[in-house]
Amino acid sequence: MVRILRDLANKYFSDEEAIVLFLILVVGTIFIIWFGAMLAPALASLIIAFILQGLVLRLKKMGVPDFVAVLGVFLMFLGVLVSFIFGLLPLVWTQVSNLARETPRIIRELQSYLEVLPDEYPQLVSAEAVDAIYQQVSAEVASFTQWLVSFSLSSIPDLVALLIYMVLVPILVFFFLKDRQVLVSSFARLLPSQRPMMISIWQEVNVQCANYVRGKAVEILIVGSVTYIAFKVLGMPYAALLALLVGLSVVIPYIGAAVVTIPVAVIGLFAFGWGSHFIWVMVVYGIIQALDGNVLVPVLFSEVNNLHPVAIIIAVLFFGGIWGLWGVFFAIPLATVLKAVFAAWPVKDTAQTPAMER
Repeated sequence: MVRILRDLANKYFSDEEAIVLFLILVVGTIFIIWFGAMLAPALASLIIAFILQGLVLRLKKMGVPDFVAVLGVFLMFLGVLVSFIFGLLPLVWTQVSNLARETPRIIRELQSYLEVLPDEYPQLVSAEAVDAIYQQVSAEVASFTQWLVSFSLSSIPDLVALLIYMVLVPILVFFFLKDRQVLVSSFARLLPSQRPMMISIWQEVNVQCANYVRGKAVEILIVGSVTYIAFKVLGMPYAALLALLVGLSVVIPYIGAAVVTIPVAVIGLFAFGWGSHFIWVMVVYGIIQALDGNVLVPVLFSEVNNLHPVAIIIAVLFFGGIWGLWGVFFAIPLATVLKAVFAAWPVKDTAQTPAMER
């Protein structure tokens, strides 16, 4: 066992830079797991600044001075943040509250739909199965309603924390953008002077992750906006809430669209019933999903190396289980980081060592 461990260490950790990188990855992961909740505003600000950095660099290439580019991008970010907080969130919360009040009616209509199934399809659906489904749905809806009431009663501490975040995050984003070179240089002094592997990994990660995160933010905005406009034109109730869900569903490839289709279909069914209006809603929703997958995604992510679907699903499950929603959103960038690390990791060829010694 000792000889096997020594051979593995000699093969994968013979380079000083590999040891330093391994320690950075381990310490960084432990630090985020233990202190991630405490430093959530700083981490969120760093991610937002990373997303906005590309726009700052593009303005600088057009001849805009650095501080003016940073200030302009920061003011744009503030405008989007204020519009989201005071425009979209109240509308979504109102629609969530209205949906909670409409839940009993939806449950009654669902029961009427389910009661017909055993008579029309006796070989496929039994009365016991319908009753079990109805009881399960009722229990889930009751728990959701209870959570909604308890959340509204205990939301004052959360609102105070939210107000603190609303102040801290913009300040940190501004300084991360303004002093990005100073911060990067300060961190680089802690690394070995000769670090070709780290530079290679950083260049790969910077290109791949930056393009992915910025492209995903643009995709969420476009898909959510188009869905909201389409649903409003079609008279779909809870258009803002459904558009937000559809926009966020693009974060999880393959899974998100399938999951969000259920609430879209259910609300459309209870709003319009079985008819041409419901069919038009689902057709338009399917067209939006098709255009997103076949047109928008190739345009936004043309420079991003595609991972295998199995690797994407495993990354979503793993990182989502560790870091929740943030882990789901950054599952693909984190998988790209691991891919870049494995590709650039120095491996010493030990196959010929015994022959050379002989």
